[in-house]
Amino acid sequence: MTKLASSFSAGTDSPGLHAVNSAEIEMARTLLLAGRMAEAIRMCNAMLERAPENGEILNLLGMAAIAGGDRKTGIESFHRAVRSDPENAVTYHNLGLAHRAEGNWTDALQAFRQALSLAPDSFVSRLNGAQALERLGRNEDALRGYFGAIRTAQAKGQWLNGASVSAGLRPLVEHAMAFVNRGRRRLFSELLAPLRRRYGSAAMQRVEACLAIYLGERRADYPDPRQRPNFLYFPSLPCGPYLPRTLFPWVDDFEMRTPAIVAELLSLIPQADTREAVFGTDDLERANLRGELGRPSWEGYYFYRHGVINERNCANCPETMQALKLSPLVQIRDHGPEVLFSLFSPDTHLLPHRGVTNARVVAHLPLIIPENCALRVGGEEHRWSAGHCVFFDDTYEHEAWNRSRELRAVLIFDLWNPYLTEIERHAVTDLIEAIGDFRAACDRDEAPSAAADVAMPAR
Repeated sequence: MTKLASSFSAGTDSPGLHAVNSAEIEMARTLLLAGRMAEAIRMCNAMLERAPENGEILNLLGMAAIAGGDRKTGIESFHRAVRSDPENAVTYHNLGLAHRAEGNWTDALQAFRQALSLAPDSFVSRLNGAQALERLGRNEDALRGYFGAIRTAQAKGQWLNGASVSAGLRPLVEHAMAFVNRGRRRLFSELLAPLRRRYGSAAMQRVEACLAIYLGERRADYPDPRQRPNFLYFPSLPCGPYLPRTLFPWVDDFEMRTPAIVAELLSLIPQADTREAVFGTDDLERANLRGELGRPSWEGYYFYRHGVINERNCANCPETMQALKLSPLVQIRDHGPEVLFSLFSPDTHLLPHRGVTNARVVAHLPLIIPENCALRVGGEEHRWSAGHCVFFDDTYEHEAWNRSRELRAVLIFDLWNPYLTEIERHAVTDLIEAIGDFRAACDRDEAPSAAADVAMPAR
């Protein structure tokens, strides 16, 4: 019996609820939990004579019958409970467990899916549904199902360690975790196989280490303890909060185009309809921005957002787009680049945060810089100077502020980390796109609120 099943409650609208005494129902539940199945069954049948459509009693009877070895009666009881209350997710879950006990994985899967349609956050139903998929030989679907169950549970603080997994579920949870580990290793390793064959294992050594760290097979040894990517760590790269200009030989030519870029920015500012909030919700803004003079804001005229082009802004800024061609922008489907005119309203402070991966660096070309504006990365402060680029690793904790009473504007664009080889750039691109595709497939199977962990937001 699962913890979910034992916590069943039919609710006040269950038919026949007032025809029985609530103390009687509680006594039947106590007998069930104590393993006194025959007595629990007799008591449930007696109550059903007075309240034949009471879903709570029918569920108790079904669980007692299954536990006592009478699967037929158990399944019949759950079907009666479904007819009595077709919107009760727990009843469908219990029906799935009954079909599982019979070895009827097709009907078990259908019942667990019905439970999930009514309670999408039920990670226990998702776990059991994934087991049914595995038993039916649908291993790719099972991989996504197990991964979704683990992700949903851990988001709720469960299955993080042995103490947060109930004893009854532990064997299946451990199996699910092992299944996911093997499945993701196979999936991503196969993805890299063509590059491995083409360029040899030596050229792929750091990529293989990156994948092992992502999968949790290897510990990330950070040479600088201030560095902490929140998604993907690429090892053995020289590190530091800021990167020297000498690594970007195109930067002098790029900076010479600053006046033309500023002119295009000024032409855009009156066009508020193409300006977007960087944070998508008021809650995110309140959590990440501070100010004293009024409501702080961080907005942007995007040229690319999560790798998707904004055709209108690009068409309005041809000089800016021409300048950007000089730089090695990150190109990863659905994730990068992020390129925008970044606008801080007066008295806006972007609070400390970290980026997703050190495989990229963030570049700023300062355009409109009043007094009292600065960037701090890894505890080291940098004051922008108009027309002079700064390059930094945003996996260090960083923050930025505009403490003036004027607008601050910077061109932000994502670049490949210059210490990556061309082969490694290809491998990281393939890997992040594959991780994104896997997570997107999982999200389609899960609740609409599930979020991918590989978005690369602007900094």
